Amino acid sequence: MFGDLAFDQATGKYRDAGTRIYEILEQVKLMDEVGIDVFAMGEHHREDYAVSSPEMILAAAAGVTKNIRLASGVTVLSSSEPVKVYEDFSTLDLISNGRAEVFVGRGSFVESFPLYGYSLDDYKELFDEKLELLLKINSQENVSWSGKLRAPMENQTVYPRAKNNGKLSIWRAVGGTEQSFLDAAQLGMPLVVAIIGGMHSHFKNLIELYKQEYQKAGHDVTNRQVAVSSHTFVSNDQNVINQYFHKYKSRMDRIRIPKGCDPYTRMQYEKERGKDGALFIGSSAEVADKIAYMKEQFGITRFTGQMDVGDPGHDLMMKSIELFGKEVKPRIQNL
Repeated sequence: MFGDLAFDQATGKYRDAGTRIYEILEQVKLMDEVGIDVFAMGEHHREDYAVSSPEMILAAAAGVTKNIRLASGVTVLSSSEPVKVYEDFSTLDLISNGRAEVFVGRGSFVESFPLYGYSLDDYKELFDEKLELLLKINSQENVSWSGKLRAPMENQTVYPRAKNNGKLSIWRAVGGTEQSFLDAAQLGMPLVVAIIGGMHSHFKNLIELYKQEYQKAGHDVTNRQVAVSSHTFVSNDQNVINQYFHKYKSRMDRIRIPKGCDPYTRMQYEKERGKDGALFIGSSAEVADKIAYMKEQFGITRFTGQMDVGDPGHDLMMKSIELFGKEVKPRIQNL
């Protein structure tokens, strides 16, 4: 989830963020109860999203869950401090008894750069340096490191350490940039691919490239993990799926139109809901079949469905989560 907030045309305001956060915690509790394996909380710094600090939400979620893994989706590492990222997630790991994960990426929005005082001119170098430092902190207790954009560290320690010999599960989250796939492969990092529009077949060559380069770099392929994250909503009521288009369109238009794109259409919605489309929106059987098809095509080891696009409403979200855990997961878990 990203904590989307619906816009009320009558009042000209977005829905209350506190109410939305309370709902998210109820929804995560239900995810745990119905056997969903992982929950990822995104990061945004805009009035149309409720969550700017995923770590806080995940820590609260740890207190109302027992088994579900808790991840950031994503930590915008370019504008974050790697020491603090490790400390926050190692603390979460201890609170949750070893259930914390970090998805690191550049993010699909750049509002955090000016907010935290970073220059977009350093967009790539910031990420590369900070990822190098985070991985070093994750692999060793005593750290010496130097770069160009952050003060060096000399024989410094970072505490507390995560449960698994101090090591967190850190995934590389990517969009459609080839170099990002190559970098993840070279580092031997597990991969999360965001496929949130168009046809998912466009990513097949990039995922194959990652797999090939991962092996060429000498990493153990039995440890290789590839996840796909796509917009998802489950309902066995076709009327609900039809009506969800309006919520989905509202969100997509708020993203697309300021960038000069055309408004999102019903034709796009239906096309992307099809077999090769990026949207996993439909009945339990339709969503399960698409996940199975993607596993067959890409060999993915995990699928995460971003379910709160457009803020569908609490009751519909709870039903979608229930169906995802009780009907979608059983259809695909033994594939």
